[in-house]
Amino acid sequence: MPSLIFMAAFTVWPVFRSIWLSLTKYKLGMSAPEFIGLKNYISLAGSSLFWKVMGNTLFFALITIVPSMVVGLFLATLVNRKSRLIGFVRTSYFYPVVMPMIAIASIWMFIYMAKNGLLDQMLISMGLQPMNILSSKKTVLPAMAFMYVWKEAGYLMVFFLSGIQSISTDVNEAARIDGANSWTIFRKITLPLLAPTFLFVSTIALTNSFKLVDHVVIMTEGAPNNASTLLLYYIYQQGFTNFNYGVSSALTTVMLLLLMVVALPRFLSQDKKIQYN
Repeated sequence: MPSLIFMAAFTVWPVFRSIWLSLTKYKLGMSAPEFIGLKNYISLAGSSLFWKVMGNTLFFALITIVPSMVVGLFLATLVNRKSRLIGFVRTSYFYPVVMPMIAIASIWMFIYMAKNGLLDQMLISMGLQPMNILSSKKTVLPAMAFMYVWKEAGYLMVFFLSGIQSISTDVNEAARIDGANSWTIFRKITLPLLAPTFLFVSTIALTNSFKLVDHVVIMTEGAPNNASTLLLYYIYQQGFTNFNYGVSSALTTVMLLLLMVVALPRFLSQDKKIQYN
């Protein structure tokens, strides 16, 4: 019952409240929301900025989900061994996860800073031209995606490591007796038995890629020309900068529907193919 109460208060009620507000005109200074039906959604559908933001968000998810999972799996395989220093190594890989996103964004902003940043200084020392990576439409999202993968990989590593260690050692020992090498065991045994873990991790990686806003606020504020504006930052702009609560609620509803459309069918289809026993 306590869990249901908290879920109803902090999850279910806010969702339905956002859906209701998305159907209203509600701005700072108004005494009460004014019902306008689907006008907010129609306005968004006709906005070129909205579609640009959606394109940025989907592109960012595309270039971060798979790399973060690959790196997380690689790190999990790397630390799945017995050693005196293995605790320190695991902590080192996981450390970026516990760092505040604002601190991480500040560190990487120093790395990406034009001319005086670490990256441009390295290029200049090698006789190359500085890139000014955060000021280019072509490089700003990949640069931020690289930072995100660096932070997210350690988080996903924990789930992959748990999945690998749940696999019975008898299976691997039997494969080695039959003459299988480490790569064959990983490809033919470990990966198939990690199917439930892959399903969970891919869902987590997908939802997390849509929830980033801190790094955009600190590093670019959507520049250059909204090339780095992601959906959650756009919601933040509408709700806390423009104080247009109706539009921000409509954008929130769009994000929820997008996550459901992308994640739910994939979860249901793959869940039937997974053998848990």
